[in-house]
Amino acid sequence: MSASLLPAARAALLGLAVGDALGVPVEFIGREARRHDPVVGMRGYGTHHQPPGTWSDDSSLTFCLAETLVTVGYDVADVAQRFVRWQDEAYWTAHGKVFDIGIATADALQRLRRGVAPSQAGGRGEYDNGNGSLMRILPLAFASKDWPIAARFKAAREISGITHAHIRAIMACFIYLEVARHLVIGLDKQAAYNAMQLEVNEFFETEGIGSELELRQFHRILENSYGDYVIQPLATYHAAEIKSSGYVVHTLEAALWCLLTHDTYPATVLAAVNLGDDTDTTGAVAGGLAGLAYGEAAIPAEWLSALARRADIEDLAARLVTSI
Repeated sequence: MSASLLPAARAALLGLAVGDALGVPVEFIGREARRHDPVVGMRGYGTHHQPPGTWSDDSSLTFCLAETLVTVGYDVADVAQRFVRWQDEAYWTAHGKVFDIGIATADALQRLRRGVAPSQAGGRGEYDNGNGSLMRILPLAFASKDWPIAARFKAAREISGITHAHIRAIMACFIYLEVARHLVIGLDKQAAYNAMQLEVNEFFETEGIGSELELRQFHRILENSYGDYVIQPLATYHAAEIKSSGYVVHTLEAALWCLLTHDTYPATVLAAVNLGDDTDTTGAVAGGLAGLAYGEAAIPAEWLSALARRADIEDLAARLVTSI
């Protein structure tokens, strides 16, 4: 892959990690608290008692995926084993300690330890639709940039499916990756979002991806009409209508809404974190896209200077674009 993509890779990985780190100290705290005490910059301690600039499992697992792409190329089994190493050996953690893990991810990693194949490890039930695969899938946008759309969807299915194998989580990952892909190739955020809608709607219809029930979950993102639903662009919703729980559709909607309704990197990620609740993941998912949309120079220097293992992240970005 061309080294000309280095700025985009750096912006994506740093943008994701900064958004994650902004959210870590206030994770699980509701929106009302953020109204009275909004996050405006890097904080320390709080929920997980970590120093300022500490990122969570969101970034760790993102970096595990990137390491696989760098080291062996696209290899689902290798990704799965790096995820296990993260939990067991604190591999690619901010400070040598795992302090946060989602239930679905923990269950899937336990299955992997028992010898279950990665293709069978992820939960497939209705309640296995947390955001644990969405938060870590961004590096795939670089690896799959020039692949046919069917191959891109297959990769989203396989990488999400290590921990989250329900079709809804997979569809959410694919939608996110398609927006990211268009940002990587140089479209602005609105053009990237519009291009995603056109391609994803056509692909889902042509390939029969998702039942009507599943497609309804993404109505606001894809702007499709079902029954009495009124087509309304996502960017026109008020913040009160945007949820920020750990549910994958909520996280995807929130991240895209923050991207579309704010005009700078700081405004985007602070909006994401100040939605409350699953703050680190909403911040990470929005931060990766905002990094791509606005570039590394748009990330405040004081936030970058506080970021744990910044040099290692920058090195990983460089290896990502030269080794794939």
